[in-house]
Amino acid sequence: MAEEVEKVQHPHGEFADQDIVTGRTSKSGIVLRPQPTNDPNEPLNWPQWEKYATYLVLCWFTFLAFMNSSAFTVAVKSIVEEFGKTPTEASYLTSLQVLMMGFGAAFWMPMSRKIGKRPVYLLSILFLCVTNIWSYFSKSYGNLLASRLVGGFLTAASDAPVSSVAADLFYFHERGRTLMIFNIAISSGAFLGPFINAYITQYLGWPWMCGVMAIVSGATFILAVLLVKETAYIVSNGVRDLDRSAEMYAPKRSWAASLSLTAGIDRDASFFKWVFETVQLIAYPPLWFSGLTVGLFIGCNIAIQLTASQTFTAPPYSWPLHSVGLLSLSGFIGSLLSFFFGGWLIDWIATRATKRHGEHVEPEYRLPAMMIPAVIGPMGLLIFGLVIATGKSWAGAAIGYGMQGFGATAAANIAVTYVVDAYRPTAGETIVIIFVLRNVIVCLISTYISRWFESQGLKKAFGELVGVAYIILSFTLLMYFVGHRLRRFTIAYGPMAQYTERQR
Repeated sequence: MAEEVEKVQHPHGEFADQDIVTGRTSKSGIVLRPQPTNDPNEPLNWPQWEKYATYLVLCWFTFLAFMNSSAFTVAVKSIVEEFGKTPTEASYLTSLQVLMMGFGAAFWMPMSRKIGKRPVYLLSILFLCVTNIWSYFSKSYGNLLASRLVGGFLTAASDAPVSSVAADLFYFHERGRTLMIFNIAISSGAFLGPFINAYITQYLGWPWMCGVMAIVSGATFILAVLLVKETAYIVSNGVRDLDRSAEMYAPKRSWAASLSLTAGIDRDASFFKWVFETVQLIAYPPLWFSGLTVGLFIGCNIAIQLTASQTFTAPPYSWPLHSVGLLSLSGFIGSLLSFFFGGWLIDWIATRATKRHGEHVEPEYRLPAMMIPAVIGPMGLLIFGLVIATGKSWAGAAIGYGMQGFGATAAANIAVTYVVDAYRPTAGETIVIIFVLRNVIVCLISTYISRWFESQGLKKAFGELVGVAYIILSFTLLMYFVGHRLRRFTIAYGPMAQYTERQR
């Protein structure tokens, strides 16, 4: 197996890994959590290049889907002029599609439990291509809106389910940086998407945003057919046997065999049972903390984009549309800088805390890293709001946008990694709930932000938004001190209770 060495016998079960002090380790001496079996076909045992080949293609799909969902933030003026709609109605092409992505994840995640993850991703990528062809040929606002709603639902496998693939492939000490790649893909779609689409809209017209997406997603489908492998690991009674020797397992599957569409089928799984259990997870308090945190930052990004497209194309700035797209680069640069603070740093903080506590691991060890984005993100939002409210230099708005982009990406990664560690066996389902909450918040902000600004004024509205941000971020402190107690209480019911029972 790729990078592990055997030290001593290790205990059984996923939850035993939380307290393990010895066992199979990485080359750098870090105890692996969860402990892998000796099966060469278990995704945890794949070579690193094989893990990343699958994971990076899926993160590229995530980038495309979020570029697609944010496309019409830069085309508000074009939609208003072509279809005679209000700016609020034009914003529905963004807000309602984002909302449908949240509910679509609640369909795709249980489906991946039943039929496997590879067929789910191939279907969803194909739908990204097909629904954009539909959007390209839409001649009425109603038809265009319908294509965006259907597209949001059917392409939602690009969202929450990707985090479950990270949990399938990577260990505790790797998840911060690997989930950061996922969150960078989301942020890149949200920031680079408007930049690219502004140029397309300016010089080719808004339909070509959809046309280009259809072409690129079609090529991505071909790439996924060749590289995306099944990461679901189906075992008898859901119990992984850590004592079984490597000789007792089937040999490593060939590349052709690994492209099977049936390898992840679980005949014992029930689609509707998993839907019901996913809904039950909404009662888990840590998921509300994470969902509110992620929703706040992403919602603020959408608010900035919608505001920028209307503010900077009007006096005193009077920018052409593609220049508004250039402003998105500042947010993208901020998100790239967060790769260190939101990825490597939280892994380092968690690993150091684990060693200080005698190799006893707690997901809450990641939460102190939230201090950095909690300061930088809201302050960036405030700077952006004050600059555009007073008509000051665009440079100040760009700096504020970059700070907000940094905070959004880093905070989202910390919050998502926290719950993946806390509820790894149901990682995909927990992220579904988080992203449903996130998308509801984004939908509400993007739908009503224009009215909010009109009634309160830009300066006051942005100040209120920053106040809400700090109220939500204060929950991080609460989770740091009582999160472990809440988790031990929540595993007594819902999907986690059933998983615990199987380990006994």
